Amino acid sequence: MLLVGMLDSPYVRRAAIAGTVLGIPFEHQSVSVFRHMDRFRAINPLIKAPSLVADDGTVLMESQLIIQHMEDVAGKSLRPADPAARLADLRATALAIVTCEKAIAIEYERKRPEAIRYAPWFDRVTDQLDEALALVEEIAAARWTSLPEVWTHGAIGAAVAWGFIRFTIPDAVPADAYPALAAHAARCEATELFKHWPIDRETP
Repeated sequence: MLLVGMLDSPYVRRAAIAGTVLGIPFEHQSVSVFRHMDRFRAINPLIKAPSLVADDGTVLMESQLIIQHMEDVAGKSLRPADPAARLADLRATALAIVTCEKAIAIEYERKRPEAIRYAPWFDRVTDQLDEALALVEEIAAARWTSLPEVWTHGAIGAAVAWGFIRFTIPDAVPADAYPALAAHAARCEATELFKHWPIDRETP
């Protein structure tokens, strides 16, 4: 199994961390969708990260589906078994994904020449990012006051999302704006699991 994509993508990093927790064997290749387009195209013509090449050669895209396949291979899930806890984790995961989406939208909008930036859109995604972070902060304050005894997708996703924001658009969100989330992410980043998949790693 081969996971392809740079770890500065929160989706690639979340998939790598989930696969490690699940204990499945996989290789990771840090291939950029921008700087290594031809190399990526040879793996996936759509040049989309993350991409996963399954053991039978099937190429999967979208981190949620990649992680689902990893769970199928592992024969277990990082979702809680209890229905209420499972639903809560689904919500936390969704909020983490939305946080990443809006942070990426801000990053890309900033890359446009200033003359063609669209202020109403930028304001909208900024507001959406703040709203999503506020909701994740509530969860972190209530549930993630120490390292998780068992890793879940919500706990992983929230830490990865905060790490992405601090790495990519740190000036867009004050470092002390969401203290519970920041503390949760710091605890996660200090583990060997997260250190094994650092956000700025260029090579496997």
